Amino acid sequence: MVFKQILKRSMLGIMAVSLLAACSDNNKDVSAQVDGNSLSKDEVVEKAKAEGEVNSVGMPDTWANWEETWDEIETEFNIDHTDTDMSSAEELAKFEAEKDNASADIGDVGIAFGPIAEEKGLTQAYKTSYWDDIPEWAKDEEGHWVVGYTGTMAFLTDTSNVKNPPKSWEDIKNGDYVVSIGDALTANQAQFAILGAAMAFGGDENNLQPGIDFFAELAEQGRLQGDPTVANLEKGEIDVAIMWDFNALGYSNQIDESRFDVVIPEEGSVTSGYATVINKYAQHPHAAMLAREYILSDEGQENLAKGYARPIRENVELSPEVKAMLLPDEMYENAKPVEDQAAWEEATKKIPQMWQEQVLIHGN
Repeated sequence: MVFKQILKRSMLGIMAVSLLAACSDNNKDVSAQVDGNSLSKDEVVEKAKAEGEVNSVGMPDTWANWEETWDEIETEFNIDHTDTDMSSAEELAKFEAEKDNASADIGDVGIAFGPIAEEKGLTQAYKTSYWDDIPEWAKDEEGHWVVGYTGTMAFLTDTSNVKNPPKSWEDIKNGDYVVSIGDALTANQAQFAILGAAMAFGGDENNLQPGIDFFAELAEQGRLQGDPTVANLEKGEIDVAIMWDFNALGYSNQIDESRFDVVIPEEGSVTSGYATVINKYAQHPHAAMLAREYILSDEGQENLAKGYARPIRENVELSPEVKAMLLPDEMYENAKPVEDQAAWEEATKKIPQMWQEQVLIHGN
């Protein structure tokens, strides 16, 4: 799902006589006065406690184990939390629409939406004390968006249907089982499946054709069907689903781990991430900064791993029990992130037409 580019909304420059005076005007545009990167971690914590509340979007309890992180923030810092679940596009639309009457302080979006949010002037910067531990590809240089965890395209195979689970893209190409990626016209996960296949067969974000060709061949054979939901997987309607590793592991655990095989394809795969964005118009900006701080802490990163998401900080020492929940590190040797985010953003705009004309034409 891609936003149309719009001009940044200009802001009237006003002199901030004092933060107190700004707060007295119903918190109007308070966040515009906050320079989070000039604050120490202790100052952020102190101000966040005073705000006493943080409201998120797209960070529900059931996704990537957010529940445990929010519970710990509430317990440790006495900060109340609420979430409204929505897609990345919906989150930015909410930031844009509400402005000075913002009900959301922080959101979790697919990495491609981070630069879009910044370009639209909807974010405020905060690097956190863990800034140097974040890979360059996973953050904006000023901290307008920061990836908290990654996902890599994986194969989830129902072994009750497929006795010899595929380990590579070539295995899928040469197999005879039904494959599902969902709706590539709109779904971020499905579009990354196309990119993963493209990379495996010599393409990249600048050349999706090998991935489109791969799925067109499956469609022509009648092997591309269905939506990889928990319900459909549980009913045994899907042989192989191509999805984020954390979803694959989570669905497998939810249904029956002994029934499913989860692997990262051998030739290679694409890794991407989900980033926190702090609303420029947040009514509780310091609490939002504290939430990002905690998400990137050792405790927050382990919480995400408990939800099968791989922490963005490579130097985090996960407990043996949590480490065992994830796929082996060696499976990721040929996985790599998108190198050109701008090219990928442009590519996603072309996917719907390519999918309609070259894949859906085969009747699936």
